[in-house]
Amino acid sequence: MQTTAAKQDLTQTLVERARAMLPALRERAASCESECKVADATIADFQEAGFFKILQPKRWGGYELDPQSFYAVQMTLAEACMSSAWVLGVVAVHNWQLALFDAQAQADVWGGDPTTLISSSYMPRAEVTPVDGGYRISGRWGFSSGVDHCQWAFLGGLVPDPEGGAPDYRTFLVPRSDFEIDYVWDTLGLRGTGSQDVVVKDAFVPAYRTHRSKDGFATTSPGLKVNDAPLYKLPFGQIFVRAVSSSSIGALQGALDAFRAYGAERVSSNDFSKTANDPDAQAVIAETAAAIDEMKVVLFRNFDVLMAQAAAGCTYDLEQRLLFRHQSGHVLDRCAGLISRMFYSSGAQGIYRSSPLVRAFVDIHSGRTHIANNPGSVRRNLGGFMLGNPNTDTFI
Repeated sequence: MQTTAAKQDLTQTLVERARAMLPALRERAASCESECKVADATIADFQEAGFFKILQPKRWGGYELDPQSFYAVQMTLAEACMSSAWVLGVVAVHNWQLALFDAQAQADVWGGDPTTLISSSYMPRAEVTPVDGGYRISGRWGFSSGVDHCQWAFLGGLVPDPEGGAPDYRTFLVPRSDFEIDYVWDTLGLRGTGSQDVVVKDAFVPAYRTHRSKDGFATTSPGLKVNDAPLYKLPFGQIFVRAVSSSSIGALQGALDAFRAYGAERVSSNDFSKTANDPDAQAVIAETAAAIDEMKVVLFRNFDVLMAQAAAGCTYDLEQRLLFRHQSGHVLDRCAGLISRMFYSSGAQGIYRSSPLVRAFVDIHSGRTHIANNPGSVRRNLGGFMLGNPNTDTFI
């Protein structure tokens, strides 16, 4: 077992590697955006640096570090390119989820190459037919981030209850040979994520290559028989939602750094006023710095709490899970509001595509549209639960 000091040392090393990559990510950001794909060189850099190993089980060569380490790396990378950090966040989290699958499913993916990557689309779009030994599925799924770099995919679907009850939501693990990629990704922001459509036509998925949402919620997944570290006893919803919210914190930090450098020197071409003396600019810089600090503190605190509970074998408190879910869902809204105010304070020169704020502006606003980053639904659910209504969200 790794000591706390060893984990901290490895985390520091990984963050330093991420920071050393920022110049290259900035240089590749334009092509990443124009090609609608994270560069192969970037994925290779992430592999070499060990970023995909952070949440991967040790039995498959992973580091099995805490989520705090993973999100620290993701936020650092996002300072230069939110699309690249988004893809890392989503794809590397799948190494954590695969650890929850049956041991044979893990061997199917990693037995030949433990660096094999998995994409996903959790939309419950599968047309599912139960058959002997598993299921046949067909369908089209959207928003599969980083799929070009992956040899397997997690795809969502509902398994009908033979007794007429509520269907069972499952994630189906499908190899690249069983799906096609439809290149439809042409978006305003997060273009580099390459979140293409995935199409499956009548593929067989053995039962052991499915993962029940109920097991993820109750932390009773079959993979826990071989991966019993506290990391894998965390609720799936808590891990995944942070994978699609945390990159915006890093992107906001990168935008703040750029705006500070720009604002310190800018003089208006019209009234010759200095941005450094603009009360609105001063206010948004201060508020953004404070918000970034607060959001990071809450993120790390929440996983400190969850990891301590997992290690102690405690039952997770439902209201606490709903609160943590709400705090993640609120991140993009805050970041979008703050990047908008910095954008307005940049003046007319700030609207050129060469402005370092422009890409962060469109990427953060695009990330806000993800269903996991909608603060309204999680806010209403938490408030209703605190007033005595039943919980309606299982993705916690």
